[in-house]
Amino acid sequence: MYLVTNKGKINPMVSVADASAIVLSNPFRPGVVTVNISDAINLILAEDIRADRDLPPVDRVTMDGIAISFDAWSSGKRNFSIKGIQPAGVPKMKLADTSDCIEVMTGTALPENADTVVPYEDLKIEDGIAYHVSGSITPRQNIHRQGSDALKDEHLLSPGLILSAAEIALLASVGKNNVRVLSFPSTAIVSSGDEIVSVETIPAAHQVRRSNAIAIQAAMRIMGWAGTIFHLPDLKEQMTIMMREIASQFDVIILSGGVSKGKFDFVPAVMEEIGVAKIFHRVNQRPGKPFWFGASSRGHIVFALPGNPVSTYLCFYRYIKPWMLKSMGVANTQAKAVLAEDFRAPQGLTYFLQVNVINEEGKLMAYPDPGGGSGDFANLKRVSGFLELPEDRSLFSKGEVLPYFSFRTDN
Repeated sequence: MYLVTNKGKINPMVSVADASAIVLSNPFRPGVVTVNISDAINLILAEDIRADRDLPPVDRVTMDGIAISFDAWSSGKRNFSIKGIQPAGVPKMKLADTSDCIEVMTGTALPENADTVVPYEDLKIEDGIAYHVSGSITPRQNIHRQGSDALKDEHLLSPGLILSAAEIALLASVGKNNVRVLSFPSTAIVSSGDEIVSVETIPAAHQVRRSNAIAIQAAMRIMGWAGTIFHLPDLKEQMTIMMREIASQFDVIILSGGVSKGKFDFVPAVMEEIGVAKIFHRVNQRPGKPFWFGASSRGHIVFALPGNPVSTYLCFYRYIKPWMLKSMGVANTQAKAVLAEDFRAPQGLTYFLQVNVINEEGKLMAYPDPGGGSGDFANLKRVSGFLELPEDRSLFSKGEVLPYFSFRTDN
């Protein structure tokens, strides 16, 4: 769309949908590294994983009790002489006489010539004899069959999967002590502004601590993505020198601040001087309208986010995180939530409403809590994400299902 300024000039402004499509159409091409599985959590798998043997590799006992032959039971046998005890972690024993039994523990291999396990709860054991006293018995009960989970060489995991603890356990079970994963781009997180001071500093009334860069770094870390923090002064020449040096060391640059219309907002001009071409600047949204996106002929990708804390946060979760997931080949289905209350938004732009989402009987219900504007970073502690309200209207009714961008790991 195009907006007319007070001076009558036409300034291009992209829609949220167009901004998202443009960002996603400029992916980063990840490399591949090998890491130990203890370091692979939340990283993205870059190889096919197959079973190196049947899972489980033998018929495995699933309850403590006795192993018997079901034929003996079906012929009327109800008491069994115990001929040994087989704990887990030893080779399977052999039931020489199928009218007898062997005591077995959970996880052990099923003894040879036995095909059924009777749990201790259904037995009384006296003088080396196990008496069945309760419960029914079915053939092959309480046995985890060989190969029932996966057969040798069966495909288990595909590239593009984010490795959770469950997949880490599976990798361990098939002997993948080291695994190939995608490598994230080297990334600089750059804040700017003379009003910004370090976290440990006691700020003056006109200063604020460096929270935006720390927040971005933390959000990246949850994904397994590392970022190095820098800070630039509001001096164009010095900023240009420092950004040129940063660009020589990093593939991706995420800036916070310096992209609006202020006299000290030098980031767009500096990007041009160091060879990063603007792809778009300003998105028809609130918060985060001054969002700038560009790329260089050398392959750099630059996200320049507005400096207001909520704007920075929103732009990361709405644009940067989906961009990275797509670059890594991760399927990213858009989450949705149900608006829990009527809400009136500013018309003519996409409005990202801060909401607290609660799972109510299987539905994600989004309760509005808009806070005090894009500078109210403290309000984020009360909410779980953003609900995207489209630009074509201002009144949104309770019960509408809308796109939801969560920044909590539990919803």
